[in-house]
Amino acid sequence: MSDVAARAAPARVHASEWSGKLVGLALVAVPVLLVVWLIIYPIVAAVLTTLLVRGADGDLTLSVASYRFFFTDGYSLANLLLTLWTTAVCGALLIAIGLPIALYLRFSRGRLAAYVQALAIFPMFVPSIILSYALIRTIGPNGAVDLILNAVGLPKLPTPYLTPWGPVIGLVWDNLPLTVLMLTAGLGTISNSSVEAARDVGASPLRVFVSIILPRMGNSLLVTGSFAVLGIFSAFTLPYMLGRASPEMMGPFMQRTFGDNNDPLNALTQAVVTFGFCLAFGIFYVRSIARNRGGSR
Repeated sequence: MSDVAARAAPARVHASEWSGKLVGLALVAVPVLLVVWLIIYPIVAAVLTTLLVRGADGDLTLSVASYRFFFTDGYSLANLLLTLWTTAVCGALLIAIGLPIALYLRFSRGRLAAYVQALAIFPMFVPSIILSYALIRTIGPNGAVDLILNAVGLPKLPTPYLTPWGPVIGLVWDNLPLTVLMLTAGLGTISNSSVEAARDVGASPLRVFVSIILPRMGNSLLVTGSFAVLGIFSAFTLPYMLGRASPEMMGPFMQRTFGDNNDPLNALTQAVVTFGFCLAFGIFYVRSIARNRGGSR
């Protein structure tokens, strides 16, 4: 009897493991299907639409004419370069501005730190369209800044509105809350004891940052940069409202091509090119995270 029970125990354990795996697969099935339906399928359909062109005889033929046009058209390349420039500048500014704020919030206590955190997170609750109009009324021609300078007898400053710096200001302001939150979460993994130990042996604040804090923030900086790049590269409202019409970022460029020019094929081509750049950065991010996890094991 005991032998039968001993043989049945592993079978029950094996069955419970399989049931647990099936439950896990059932739980992730719906999100995976949604991702396939809402993201992967439209991407595949867009790529096939731009590559398979119906000829005069009605047959589908493989063609890269739309991509050849994009990468040989001066206006399209200017828009792509402007998007890359805006993304790089905004990413650098977000890290440069958000990291000191996150450091202050991580190692400070009191009412002032709470106020700073509230101000840093406040733009998250302001819609992009409202932010655009607020910036226009503030830094645009005859805006609040011009009125204040005129009231004190100072000359007007060149407005960044309708220049490449207009979207930069808006995108940095709009993405700063998420940047601060993610960097603050990354700093939370650094123990106070290691920082205090370095201070006890006479390390300066700069040395503590370079030798203790910064090496442990690699993943946080990478994740923050990834989210910033993906969000800025595909932005539409702020570049459309604050930037100039020529050249323009890829978001407004796609909208104008599809809506104003009634050219869905080239609009899809622009979307695929934009997705390609985001995918390349996403692959770099995933590989870096996987390498860091593998190294930590």
